[in-house]
Amino acid sequence: MITSSPRRWPAVAAVTVGIFAIVTTEILPIGLLTPIAGDFGLAVGTAGWTMTVPGLVAAVAAPVVTVGTGRLDRRTMLAGLMLLLAAAGFLAAAAPTFAVLLAARFLVGLVIGGFWSIGSGLAPRLVGTAAAGRATSVVFSAVPLGSVLGVPLGTLVGQLAGWRTAFLALGLLALGTAAALWFVTPSLPATEATRVTVLKGLMTRCGVRSGLLVTFLVVLAHFGTYTYITPLLRDVVRPEVLSGYLLVYGAAGIAGTFLAGLRKLNFTAAAVLIALATVLLPHAGPVGALALLVVWGVAYGAVPVCSQAWFARAAPDAPEAATVLFTASFQATISLGALAGGFVADAVSVPAVMTGGGVVALAAAAVVRGARRTGAAARGARATSSSPAGSAVKSGSTE
Repeated sequence: MITSSPRRWPAVAAVTVGIFAIVTTEILPIGLLTPIAGDFGLAVGTAGWTMTVPGLVAAVAAPVVTVGTGRLDRRTMLAGLMLLLAAAGFLAAAAPTFAVLLAARFLVGLVIGGFWSIGSGLAPRLVGTAAAGRATSVVFSAVPLGSVLGVPLGTLVGQLAGWRTAFLALGLLALGTAAALWFVTPSLPATEATRVTVLKGLMTRCGVRSGLLVTFLVVLAHFGTYTYITPLLRDVVRPEVLSGYLLVYGAAGIAGTFLAGLRKLNFTAAAVLIALATVLLPHAGPVGALALLVVWGVAYGAVPVCSQAWFARAAPDAPEAATVLFTASFQATISLGALAGGFVADAVSVPAVMTGGGVVALAAAAVVRGARRTGAAARGARATSSSPAGSAVKSGSTE
């Protein structure tokens, strides 16, 4: 058993920064979609492929990397993946054509799937079982920080120095993180790898399948709309205050993450609030748009926490495999949401994207309620069958 060691907390910090860099790199195009489209002479929906490609690749990479790298030292894998992320950032910054930019985004997808599948379960090995919960919380805090702060900060850098500079900065961050992971993380030989049979077994569980459906709908609603939030807001507010609006959204998202962690905000409420914000936003003025971004940020900040908790409850005996399914489903839906939103934006309009996302979010809320009723009925049936009276009924006798 690995005991807690203060010397290994720097490794926890390095993994956390790595996840922050990954999440920020993945969603950075959201805030830079308009200048990217303008630079390459593309429609906004076509530029949305910069969100679609990494999500699709990550969805495949998560299970493939988890199963295929079971014998490799985890420190080597993490550092190597960060070097690949740095290369992707530098390639994006120098991309002469949109095809080269998409190639860079392909590399980002490989990193997302690989790093998550390896790094998410390392806390017990780094600090020991006694401090594993605290270390895991630190690592996962990078998700809301990256997703809700990365976009506004990246947008600000893009406004001040161009979108390519934003990708260059993230490449430098990834390069420094790779060095940190190599020097402060101890050797971590592979111990036990998730097998394909375990993943297949989880898919037979009702709780896992319902979790996949809910995650698909909520993430589809969010990224199908939020990917195109910048073009929408540019028609509502002055360009120079756009990053400030996104920063407010980010701060609200952090609040939503903590509210979900404290069980003050559940999956149903989050889906309904996302629907409310997306449907009303196209009709709001500057002040109303800011208020709705707060609502939206709080709601989406709760989604990853609620989704992770759902999979953890559905598969308490296979946490690593459950994380792989969570990562794969989340990433696949990010890409599909961006792709679907792009089609609607180009064929109809960005406001139509928002309305469609609201409808999907309401469907997600309905599925959550239905799954909870089904789960409650199943638990009640098990309780009845396990009681003396229930046993008598089951056997056809009376007491």
